Amino acid sequence: MTESLLTVRDFSVVYDVDPPVEAVKNVTLDIRRGEIVGLAGESGSGKTTLAYGVQRLLKPPAVITSGSVVFHDESGEDIDLHTLDVEQMRRFRWNKISMVFQGAMNALNPVATIGSQLDDVFQVHRPGMSRAERRAAVVELLEIVKVGGQRRRSYPHELSGGMRQRVMIAMALALRPQLMVMDEPTTALDVLVQREILKQISQLRHEFGFSVVFITHDLPLLLEISDRIAIMREGEIVELSDAEQIWTDPQHEYTRDLLRSFPRLTGERGVVVR
Repeated sequence: MTESLLTVRDFSVVYDVDPPVEAVKNVTLDIRRGEIVGLAGESGSGKTTLAYGVQRLLKPPAVITSGSVVFHDESGEDIDLHTLDVEQMRRFRWNKISMVFQGAMNALNPVATIGSQLDDVFQVHRPGMSRAERRAAVVELLEIVKVGGQRRRSYPHELSGGMRQRVMIAMALALRPQLMVMDEPTTALDVLVQREILKQISQLRHEFGFSVVFITHDLPLLLEISDRIAIMREGEIVELSDAEQIWTDPQHEYTRDLLRSFPRLTGERGVVVR
């Protein structure tokens, strides 16, 4: 059995409004070392809340009401994320778990060059690096994600949407984390650029050995790249299985509904009832 990297047990989140909203309900999930886990479900199913909650990024009125999150570090240490103080958690993020946020390609500072923004990551988290070492690391990252080291002097508006998204992936990779959480990373990109970025994510995963949690409502996309897929509905994981089984033998009616909701390119034409 593949070694676990992150263990989530009975995890719940409530939005403390009137009336309270149970956004995540008793979720249990294991992320294995080196795998891609897809997290699928309709908007409002709790996917992003779960991802933010695990990393303690939620803000009021969101409240974690139960559960545990344990990170099994490659050093052999088991780290309970709920016991870390604010400074320890700040150091943990990006070093151990990084995140590509939804709409991240539009989150770059428009008045700072790509290189300076990547350089900031090393200044904050690797203060012992010299200026020359940081510059070399920035160039290497941009080459890894196929943006090109010469682009370090470019501003975000000089890059396409796909290239900006690659820069955000480079930023998430900068400190060589063991787990990368990606929240709708290909939204607003055209289909060809989506496929290029998905291919690159898979290649980088194989090269560097990190795990990926890939969040999207696009189940067919997850079927292409995921090792396992978790289906969320109304804050709960209703099905968790290998991607192949999700496609060939889905067990939950909601999973079957999701699969039926996407048009097929082959087969008989359906009849539209008006």
